[in-house]
Amino acid sequence: MKIRLGIPSSLFYYVYYPMWHVFFEELGVEIVLSGQTTKTLLDKGVKEAVADACVPIKVYFGHALSLKQKVDFLFIPRIISVNNQTIYCPKFLGLPDMIRHGLSDMPPIIDVEIDSRKGWFSLLKAYIKIGRRLNKNKLRIIFAYLKSKKAHKYYLSLLKKGLHPSQYIEHLNGGMEPVLPSYDGNKPDFVFAVLGYPYEVHDYYISSGLVSKLKEMGVKVITIENIALKKSSLSGKLEKRMFWTFSDTVLNSAYYLFEENNIDGIIHLTAFGCGPDSMVDTLMEIASRDHPEIPYMSITIDEHTGDAGIATRLEAFYDMVKRKKEAI
Repeated sequence: MKIRLGIPSSLFYYVYYPMWHVFFEELGVEIVLSGQTTKTLLDKGVKEAVADACVPIKVYFGHALSLKQKVDFLFIPRIISVNNQTIYCPKFLGLPDMIRHGLSDMPPIIDVEIDSRKGWFSLLKAYIKIGRRLNKNKLRIIFAYLKSKKAHKYYLSLLKKGLHPSQYIEHLNGGMEPVLPSYDGNKPDFVFAVLGYPYEVHDYYISSGLVSKLKEMGVKVITIENIALKKSSLSGKLEKRMFWTFSDTVLNSAYYLFEENNIDGIIHLTAFGCGPDSMVDTLMEIASRDHPEIPYMSITIDEHTGDAGIATRLEAFYDMVKRKKEAI
């Protein structure tokens, strides 16, 4: 009988799931996902999570709860750093402990630490530990890891070509083959960048379908995953780069887009209560003042955010950009 491994469909899910999908599939493990975020799931997470947590953490609690009676293990790796330079938000690092001690009667948690700063083979060693927790053969684990790395590289290449994470993940979970964005020679009316953390931007429920709403307006949407930064755009602007991985990527992307000046508008999606993001949002707003030719808007979400409010703001932003273009 296959081991049933639960993966909450939130947070790192939007970044590493294609890699995990291949890794565990090669090990013969059955993956059980918590599915899309819903109001019921969010409400349960809000009830159980600490009061001052940001909405993505509350959502994650709900996803973990939904897997409670369905799996043999929960996979919540303690991912610290993967680039040797920045680390992930401390709430991410504490996720395994928050779930283990904040929720009762949960399945055993695989919380292997993943930190590339610990040496050349630290990532491989971490995945070997994960495989051994599932009682798998070491050679089989290594083969699965190498194959999953190749899959992750392919996934990233698709993102750089304009695909969004949710599109490819839906394919992995039985959906249709993803199709790269194509406009058949017809240039879209506008190109907007929606900058924010993947687990906010690509979670349809907590983002109120922001990306989809823009596409319905005829807007081409790019996100941080679609931007190929050749070097850090923060050089000379800040004394040092951002400490947190996602914050560093979002801010780098914003500076890059402002400098390139080939976009019609930038929208920053941020979660209320996110400490790092409060700093990122301020720095992006300051940068926008130096580039008034590129309209900029910040949208803050939490568990009370309404769909109608988001739609109204997007429509107003679209109309503003349109009038600005027509006036040139």
